[in-house]
Amino acid sequence: MNSPLPLLSADDVRQYIAENLRAADFADKRVLLIVPDATRTAPLPLLFDAVHGQLSAVAAKIDVLVALGTHPEMPQADIRRLLGISDADSRGRYADVELFNHEWDRPECLLSLGTLSEADTREISGGLLEEAVDVAINRRIADYDVLLVLGPVFPHEVVGFSGGNKYFFPGIGGAEILNFFHWLGALITNASIIGVKETPVRKVVDRAAALIPVERRCLAFVVAPDASPYGMFYGTPESAWNDAADLSAQVHMRRVPQPFQTVLSCAPPMYDELWVAGKCMYKLEPVVADGGELIIYAPHMHEISITHGPLIEEVGYHVRDYFTAQAERFSYIPRGVLAHSTHVRGGGTFVDGVEHPRVQVTLASGIPRETCERINLGYRDPSTINVEDFANREDEGVLLVRKAGEMLYRLED
Repeated sequence: MNSPLPLLSADDVRQYIAENLRAADFADKRVLLIVPDATRTAPLPLLFDAVHGQLSAVAAKIDVLVALGTHPEMPQADIRRLLGISDADSRGRYADVELFNHEWDRPECLLSLGTLSEADTREISGGLLEEAVDVAINRRIADYDVLLVLGPVFPHEVVGFSGGNKYFFPGIGGAEILNFFHWLGALITNASIIGVKETPVRKVVDRAAALIPVERRCLAFVVAPDASPYGMFYGTPESAWNDAADLSAQVHMRRVPQPFQTVLSCAPPMYDELWVAGKCMYKLEPVVADGGELIIYAPHMHEISITHGPLIEEVGYHVRDYFTAQAERFSYIPRGVLAHSTHVRGGGTFVDGVEHPRVQVTLASGIPRETCERINLGYRDPSTINVEDFANREDEGVLLVRKAGEMLYRLED
């Protein structure tokens, strides 16, 4: 149930940063701010301005690295907009701030920190996976004395709750560790892991982050849909995330008494490809009835994935057991892609060569019917949908979520 907690004002945020990010701790240090891209709700202009104002007089350097994971690169103008840097400021008080994208697919831009051993992964995963995994991270971290994460915390389909050390892995990590733990999350399933605080995937992320040879700090926060913070937490990535996840569990979960036959899940404009708009399924899968339909309504969306689209179109969207029963057939596909596929498709079975998804997932977007059919998803023409037709019908088994992707819905039991 949503909590009626008060929201922090801009003055509250600035005061918190002034009191908790002690300038002396950053004196003469090179600081790399690690921030989310535009697919997360966050008051980054306020936070960046406040943090920069607090530290710039004492720090030797302050730069920004966008934790893209495998999301598309952001143009410099978009990063400036994300951070609230005006053209005048980019030539003035922020002139010395360099803005970087993470480059996960360029080996020369990565630094290997070591390996999670077979024994490590067997222990962490409870025996689900047993393999050595290279832990690589963006090479730029070696140029700094402090890595400072500025990131929100929400319920998350792969790791349980986002934030904290997740901004290092997969945020600025290499493909091998990314593919490993996304597939581990897929094996456990979204419905079992989302909104759960302590998960095997979180253990992977924290274990990998412990290999980073640079001081790690984190300003974690929990926000309302309009990006206003409910609370802020500063400390190590582990401690700040721990407290933020507790707050997120209060304000980012809605419990309902029974499942719905039809859910219209409206993707906000920041989800401009299905790779991220899949969150509109992840956060609502627990409350869709068996045999029900979830419609991802996104008239603005025309891409499956800029980065991974061809592979996803080749594989399609399927339940987990479709892939585990045919592991050799799909062995050449990165497991992060397979994980995305099964997370979007949701739960179900694959028995005697026949797939039985638990729910129907339908796209009402700019992705054409023939593509939807090819990738094993339903299609609705978005122009035929009047959003208000789905409003205020929860007693009829119909749910409308106007900004989907960050609020987790669960059944009361």
